[in-house]
Amino acid sequence: MPQSVPFDDVPDESGRLVAQPRGGDNAAPLSVGELSMALKRMVEQGFGHVRVRGEISGFKRAASGHVYLALKDADALIDGVMWKGQAARIPFRAEDGLDVIATGKLTTYPGRSKYQIVIDSMELAGEGALLALLEKTKARLKAEGLFDRPRKRWPYIPRVIGVVTSPTGAVIRDILHRLADRFPTRVLIWPVMVQGPGSANQIAEAIRGFDALPAEGAIPRPDLVIVARGGGSIEDLWSFNEEIVVRAAADCSIPLISAVGHETDTTLIDFASDQRAPTPTAAAEMAVPVRADLVATVNDLSARAARGWARITGQQRERLDACATRLPGLDRLVAPHRQRLDDWGERLPQALRLTLAQGEQRFARAASALRPSLVEQRIMSGRQQLDGLWRLAMSLDPRRMLERGYALVVDGNGHVLTSAASARAAGSLSLTFADGDVPVIIAENASDASAPGHSAPSPRRPRGSGGAGVPGQPGLFD
Repeated sequence: MPQSVPFDDVPDESGRLVAQPRGGDNAAPLSVGELSMALKRMVEQGFGHVRVRGEISGFKRAASGHVYLALKDADALIDGVMWKGQAARIPFRAEDGLDVIATGKLTTYPGRSKYQIVIDSMELAGEGALLALLEKTKARLKAEGLFDRPRKRWPYIPRVIGVVTSPTGAVIRDILHRLADRFPTRVLIWPVMVQGPGSANQIAEAIRGFDALPAEGAIPRPDLVIVARGGGSIEDLWSFNEEIVVRAAADCSIPLISAVGHETDTTLIDFASDQRAPTPTAAAEMAVPVRADLVATVNDLSARAARGWARITGQQRERLDACATRLPGLDRLVAPHRQRLDDWGERLPQALRLTLAQGEQRFARAASALRPSLVEQRIMSGRQQLDGLWRLAMSLDPRRMLERGYALVVDGNGHVLTSAASARAAGSLSLTFADGDVPVIIAENASDASAPGHSAPSPRRPRGSGGAGVPGQPGLFD
């Protein structure tokens, strides 16, 4: 059977079940959090300020504005983070593949047992990296068609010129001096920084600000915009390579001249503008013509026009004179008409007297044809016809017939009855005499007719037998 062995006699302590204090070691065990924080303090104290060169990999900008990336070279890789405030101040468009130098401090992330660099600032690692970034940005914007937009219509003599530049440099003085020499024009200056942090945003806002001015506003809208800066290194001119500036220049509806650097300097705004000037002074020369030359040209054209007009009028005058010599004189043209007028003047009184005599003769013949006896006969005949028509109308008047002893029979509705059958069917009648109306009720049968108080109806008088038995009264139809 196994025998128990004293604890002190056990040579190997790795098999202990429960941790026990060890001889000669009075250090208490650390927790994982305590160890992680100790490592964090040690790393941050030892590497509180570092500059690391490497290639950007896995660049990502979170919705919060923080930037997460990794810096790598051929041997190692280190994670990095850049908080929102520092990330907004990066002077270039950071992306994968750029060779940069990051300045910051090392720290640990206990949650994942890893270390990382917290970046305060980031710069391109030399001019070669800057040129590489420039070529990549240029290729990307060109692929979008930003450099292939149609050029805008160029004003020959702009009334207002907008200039985007520094107000304290020699550039604005050169431009104003050159414009004054060539063609004095109104100039609006939008002061901006032309290099350094934030300069690209100012330049883009100035271009868009000029473009947003209303045509009839208090501040006149420029007919032409010049974006200008003096010479410098590629780093000094970098603001004019920023994407925000290039897009503002391409979107500007006002014709734009880029005059950045010297003749050998090239920036991306040159490809997006409507015209590139080698220097700011050359931009002023492109913007306006020479006023003295225009005045001389106008005077020359005016003199040529005057000479041309004099030559034309001289030729027309000679032609008119030549035509005038071929025309007959005024007396020759007017004499026949004047003679004809005199002839008509002499003939007119005689013609009037003849016309009057002929009219009197016609009037006398017409008067002799109107004899009074014929007129009286026609009047007498018309009067007789009128009397006959009046007698006929009076004989047909119903009131005259009622005066002769006849009556008009109507029913209760005022309808005239013309037959015995319609009278019997009506029941109640009204007899209209010359001096008034008499209501009549029709008996239903013969017994009613023989009843006391009713008189027997008189027998119907034959047509043409006289007026109802009245001696000497004619019948209605006689």
